[in-house]
Amino acid sequence: MSSHSVLTDDSRLSRVDRALYAVESKLTLLAGIVALGVMLLAVANIVGRKIGDIANDRGWAWLDANFGPVPGYIDWTEQAVPAIAILGLVATQRDGGHIRMDFVVGRIKSRALWLFELLSVILMLIITAALIYGTWDHASRAIRNGDSTVDINLPIWPAKVLFPVIFVMLALRLIVQIWAYWRALKNGGPSPIAVPIPEDAATQALNEALTVSGFDKEETEARK
Repeated sequence: MSSHSVLTDDSRLSRVDRALYAVESKLTLLAGIVALGVMLLAVANIVGRKIGDIANDRGWAWLDANFGPVPGYIDWTEQAVPAIAILGLVATQRDGGHIRMDFVVGRIKSRALWLFELLSVILMLIITAALIYGTWDHASRAIRNGDSTVDINLPIWPAKVLFPVIFVMLALRLIVQIWAYWRALKNGGPSPIAVPIPEDAATQALNEALTVSGFDKEETEARK
């Protein structure tokens, strides 16, 4: 996996890219919030169970009656995990964060590279369209059947509906990338906008250092 950067400018393509990324970033933030919620729920479940066990052993009736494991802990966790897994998918695609093999493509430059990237994104869009159809069919069946969890009967359709929604977002992102790669293919420029550009080792190390320092490139230049 290589590190990437995404370039921007004042073109319509870049404005569309940034507008989509604003939504994608919020979805990624939501994934983090859900993950935090699951961790807090796990802590509450463990602490409640421990307090309940102590109260039961010592005969503290009030504590024993009011503390214990979180009702439906497994059910809530099962519904949250798919959200954690899928919400950051599209932003990762935009930033070039997915694992990929660059043994061949990494050696190609200029228009040939953009052609390969264009063909790969078109293939991804075809697969994504199939996933939209399949996941929506699965979600609609859960809605019709009223599927629910075993313990506290939580409806499971919200978690299932989330997948076709995110795949639609991914399809939009892929369409923007097809637009960008097609534009790069026609213009032949070395640095197209709105798509992840592979970084060399030196640039990657610099960006990682800036991330650790807490300063962005502009702040670093201002401090020089």
